[in-house]
Amino acid sequence: MIKVVIADDVQILRTGLKAVLSQDNEIEVVGEAGNGKEVYEMCVRMKPDVVLMDMRMPDFDGGYGTRKIKDNLKNIKVLVLTTFDDKETVDKAVASGADGYILKEMESSAIINSIKAVAGGITVFCDNIFQSIRKDANIPQEAKNFDLTEREKDFLRMICDGCDNKDIASQLFLAEGTVRNGISKLLEKLKLKDRTQLAVFAIKNNII
Repeated sequence: MIKVVIADDVQILRTGLKAVLSQDNEIEVVGEAGNGKEVYEMCVRMKPDVVLMDMRMPDFDGGYGTRKIKDNLKNIKVLVLTTFDDKETVDKAVASGADGYILKEMESSAIINSIKAVAGGITVFCDNIFQSIRKDANIPQEAKNFDLTEREKDFLRMICDGCDNKDIASQLFLAEGTVRNGISKLLEKLKLKDRTQLAVFAIKNNII
C-alpha cells in the first residue's frame, strides 16, 4: 500500500483528489495539509511514501515543503501536482529536490500512475514540463559526449535526490570540500551553470 499525503491550500481540490486516489486499492490517502509547513510536520508524524505537493500555497509554499522533506525525510518522495508550468515554478521545484512534476489537468489515471512510479523510485515529469526544462536549461548537445566517472554519476543522482553537499559528503564518505570541488568541476566539464541544469542533464541522459 502506498501511503499518500495531499498538500494543497484549496479544500475542495484535496477532497476531489482524495476521492480519485481512494478508488485505487494500492493507494491510501493518510493526510491532507494546506501549506508547506503543515505538510512537512505531517510527514514527520506519519511517514507517508509520497507527498502530492502543490507549489503555490500561502505562508509556506511547495518549494519550502519539498526542501524540508527532502532535507530531513529522504525516504519520502515528493510529486509536484500543480496548475503552473512556468519556468520559475518548475525550476524551484527541481532545485528543491522534487521527484516529479505533473499538472492537475492530467487524467486521473495518469496521476495515479505517476504516484506509483515515483513511489517506485522513478522520476516523473509530464511531457510538456520535461520539454520545457530541457529547452530552458539550454543544455548543450555535446554534453552527451562526455564520459562521466562513477563518482560523477553518483553526484548527479544525489543532486536529483535533493541532496546538498553535506549530504553527499556523508553518504559517499568524502570531505565536504571534495564534493564542492567535484561538483564545480562537473559543471565546468558539462558546460552547465547550476545544480538545476545538472539535474535536468541527468534526467535527459537517463543517468537516474
